Amino acid sequence: MAPQPRIGWDPLKFPEGARDGAALLLIYPAAEAAVAAGQIAQVALTVRGAGLRNHTGQVSLPGGRVEPGETFEAAALREAQEEIGVDPSIVETIGRLTPLHIPVSGFLLHPIVGFASMRPAFQRAEWEVARIIEAPVSLLSNPAVVKREIRARVVKGQSIDVDVPFFDIDGEKVWGATAMVLAEFCAILTS
Repeated sequence: MAPQPRIGWDPLKFPEGARDGAALLLIYPAAEAAVAAGQIAQVALTVRGAGLRNHTGQVSLPGGRVEPGETFEAAALREAQEEIGVDPSIVETIGRLTPLHIPVSGFLLHPIVGFASMRPAFQRAEWEVARIIEAPVSLLSNPAVVKREIRARVVKGQSIDVDVPFFDIDGEKVWGATAMVLAEFCAILTS
């Protein structure tokens, strides 16, 4: 799900000075109406608020900067609580996914997978989160929701066309780092 080409980006090398960030990929039971529609588990995604410095309006996992002395798991849980009101005491962290460098913001993202045995009582931080999307896990592995578009980007003064894959979820284009994390998660689920 990485946009192509990724000029100057090597997924196996992390630049010096990248700031550690953590995000929570939270899995939880679907609400009764969703279960009736055959959806068992969901993932919480956010649409980033207009007042944020980076990635405004993009879909992301709840997350942010890792504070000094904080583990990646603790940072992911803290950020989920701050952004969407998830009580950390109901989340069991069950693993880490592959760290991912995000050149635009300079972060090295550490995705943490967590599980809650009940649907959290979500409450979004209005200045940071425009809305919360509850995406069915089953939807993420449906090939019909994976789309592509060509976007023009300027790289070193030249305009190039970039092939951008995305998940089409709830009227939003889930692309970039978030799509890459979700794709890895889906690959693990189906392996």
